[in-house]
Amino acid sequence: MKQLIDRILAEGVNLGQGILKVDSFVNHQVDPQLMMLCGQELARLFRDVGATKVLTCEISGIAPALATGYALGLPVVYARKTKPVTMPDTVFLTTAPSHTKQRQVEIMASPEYLRAGERVLIIDDFLATGQTILALARIAKAAGAEVVGVGALIEKTFEGGRAALEALGVPVHSLARIVDMSEGRIVFG
Repeated sequence: MKQLIDRILAEGVNLGQGILKVDSFVNHQVDPQLMMLCGQELARLFRDVGATKVLTCEISGIAPALATGYALGLPVVYARKTKPVTMPDTVFLTTAPSHTKQRQVEIMASPEYLRAGERVLIIDDFLATGQTILALARIAKAAGAEVVGVGALIEKTFEGGRAALEALGVPVHSLARIVDMSEGRIVFG
């Protein structure tokens, strides 16, 4: 998606070790117009999968998931990293590695909002190794829901996430595919 790629080239910062800083428009400060355009494009790509719910992980996945959910007219559930007192005692819980935190993090969702028989579209900010998305798929499976698609704003193809997601057997789309971040570059393919 040209608008997203242009923004990454203008404001994205390659911090090395495969970390792309997009804090000025995705991860800390959010550009709502850009997110709505991204959500419309993701909705177009997944319009025919029959999703009944959008699932993401807090915090950076919320903006693109919300925009996609809005465009599709679907509710959005986000897996939380800490359990609030308002969440029931029994939750769907798994762990996923955090690239930016450099450790495993717990993610959980309430059975109040993710149920058996739902058709789940997973949307996230990045597709890198695929481990966060696979963790979300495990949560959906634990709920008895079916994952019907995976979408990401930015894919780092050199980290192998797309191959890791093949086992899900669902369509996978990303709006900006980065093929190289060596030597401070950001190269799209």
